[in-house]
Amino acid sequence: MSDRRDDLEGLLARLIHAGVDFVVIGGFAAMAHGSTLLTRDLDVCCDFSYENLQRLARAMDDITPVHRTPSRPPLEITGEMAETFNNLYLDTEIGQIDCLSQVKGIGEYEDVERSSRVIEHPAGPCRVLELGALIASKRAMDRPRDHQAVIELEAIRERRGKSPGPDAPDNDAK
Repeated sequence: MSDRRDDLEGLLARLIHAGVDFVVIGGFAAMAHGSTLLTRDLDVCCDFSYENLQRLARAMDDITPVHRTPSRPPLEITGEMAETFNNLYLDTEIGQIDCLSQVKGIGEYEDVERSSRVIEHPAGPCRVLELGALIASKRAMDRPRDHQAVIELEAIRERRGKSPGPDAPDNDAK
């Protein structure tokens, strides 16, 4: 799949149109808050119920989702399999998507959902991790690339605090 053209916005739109219960996290959430850092995949935290995973699979059915493992099996959701999944790391014809059941520093999907807000995306409303929660998750991950993200996200939060507007502040002290 190295010749594919990444369309992360298209992946996001598919999830929205399919009614998948999810929260955008990671680099795409940082971009939604004004970050200039680039991302190579779409990271979401989602409800790992069988019904929601079925919606996720249907949303990507025609773009050949496969697990990012050496054997690259196709995404298949059965009741039994759904109970064993904690995370899904998938390649598709239009990009990579990481679906997590929890976010380090925040908690399970329900906690992540409470730490998010609804934004208007061209495909429809979707939930994005609030800035303070995003910073907390990046700190908890403690990877070198997250250190740079924390610096930029904190600068965004500081700027919002000094110049209130439609995005400022976003209840970061949770």
